[in-house]
Amino acid sequence: MEYGFLKIEQLDQITVMKVSAPKSLNALNSTVLKEIDHFVSNLDTTQTRVLIVTGDGEKAFVAGADISEMAHLYEKEGYEFSKIGAVAFRKLETLPIPVIAAVNGFALGGGCELAMACDIRIASNKAKFGQPEVGLGITPGFSGTYRLAKLVGQGYAKEMIFTGKAIRADEALRIGLVNAVYEPEELMDKAIEMAQKMIKNAPLAIKYAKQCINESYDLIAEDAIELENTNFGKCFATEDQKEGMAAFLEKREAVFRGK
Repeated sequence: MEYGFLKIEQLDQITVMKVSAPKSLNALNSTVLKEIDHFVSNLDTTQTRVLIVTGDGEKAFVAGADISEMAHLYEKEGYEFSKIGAVAFRKLETLPIPVIAAVNGFALGGGCELAMACDIRIASNKAKFGQPEVGLGITPGFSGTYRLAKLVGQGYAKEMIFTGKAIRADEALRIGLVNAVYEPEELMDKAIEMAQKMIKNAPLAIKYAKQCINESYDLIAEDAIELENTNFGKCFATEDQKEGMAAFLEKREAVFRGK
């Protein structure tokens, strides 16, 4: 499918999804959100081992949701707009492969929420993060209240959301919102380098580990531990486990096939 607001690039087993609406600083309108949903829903994760999400241009990752579209909505329409983004981002979050956000500039509102739906966030030192929605008379709408509190704790999340302030990349690193900060010209190379390290490992083991981490958020300890035990056991039904342990014992590099 041809997308109007996404640029897709394939780098061997790494796919780059770039949100591209430079005139609006890559703002998320309903069309962009539906394109993200379609792309994620149809991504072949047997061919793509890691997805990198970034924004087009040097200024913005995604500057937010499209206020010109939201300004004229009423309650039911606002709910439906929120659902479009929430569903798309949940699909992104639950992909069975690692997803890296390479945050190259402003990640505000829906942009911050898009980044938080990814597994790992790395940022340019020019990036800024924030949930400024209360200044517009609304709440975050694409699961920002949920994910921000999970990532940085309720105190920081409430401060950011209640004040609407934007924070720089170095503060985002300090509070755990991002994993690393780089010079702008290094960012994509670092994202690809991280992805290549992931590709060397067993894809089914990564899938099971990601499921454990994601679902443990909302489980009591006993259930989270049981899920890990179950997925650990599943690994021993895979060819990758046999190959990985044989390679270790034979002192050679493993060749994983995702089986």
